[in-house]
Amino acid sequence: MTLTTLVSGANGSQRESGIAKALAALPLRSRIAVILEGMPDSASALAGMQSNKDYSIARIAPGCPCCIGNLTMRVTLNRMLRHPPDYLFISLASTAHLEQTRQFLASSPYDTYLQLNTDLRCTAIDFA
Repeated sequence: MTLTTLVSGANGSQRESGIAKALAALPLRSRIAVILEGMPDSASALAGMQSNKDYSIARIAPGCPCCIGNLTMRVTLNRMLRHPPDYLFISLASTAHLEQTRQFLASSPYDTYLQLNTDLRCTAIDFA
């Protein structure tokens, strides 16, 4: 099972910095996947990950995953789960439908692949 964390709040750069902080605490040689909604507001804290073969990053267009029918999220998840990572971080631009996104990830077929972790909520205070 892939331990999955939903990341929300603040702006894109702060969410990416929050993910980078969380990655530093993970065991070395872990296979990690990150799905980022939208483009970063500035230089990405995750830019160095792309050269590491144990990391996989995908950016998807902004838009609530549950309101747009989950197609983009479903395709991206399916691609990443072909070679299941140990850890998956999904960065969401809005917290408005966080619970619906959790329900989507906890339903079939993803319930057999993903173990939902506590959400990571980034705030501007975390990075002041």
